[in-house]
Amino acid sequence: MPGPKAIAIKLSEEEKAGLEKLRRRHNVSQQIAKRAGVILALGEGKSNSQVMREMGLSRDMVRHWRQRWVDLQPIALADLSIEERLEDLPRPGRRARITADQVCQIQQMACEKPEEWERPISHWTGREIADEVVKRGIVAQISPRHAARLLKKGP
Repeated sequence: MPGPKAIAIKLSEEEKAGLEKLRRRHNVSQQIAKRAGVILALGEGKSNSQVMREMGLSRDMVRHWRQRWVDLQPIALADLSIEERLEDLPRPGRRARITADQVCQIQQMACEKPEEWERPISHWTGREIADEVVKRGIVAQISPRHAARLLKKGP
């Protein structure tokens, strides 16, 4: 038993050209190229099932990108490029426990000589940095590995 009729996608010439260009570009991720191909196929009037079979994708993926394109189509291309329309949305996740300001303080501390803080070492190690950061009250707790990782990553 077929479900409700999917919303038709009508592509302008500019959108078609942009999608084709994206699909054929060598320095674009395969995800973006595949999504561009999905939208082009849907723009030709193909059904979700046809696109799914031809491209070897799941029905949910085709349905998702059809709806996403329809939702974003009213926005002008000057405001939201075709590539931006096909990118993943930011995903929710746990907020960082260490703020950018705290990272700056840790990096600043690592630039100081350990002897100035009565540390009997010549160079900072992950453990020494973690201990000193907690001692100074920059953060409540931090593992030596994470402290070292913050410094390795840089600004």
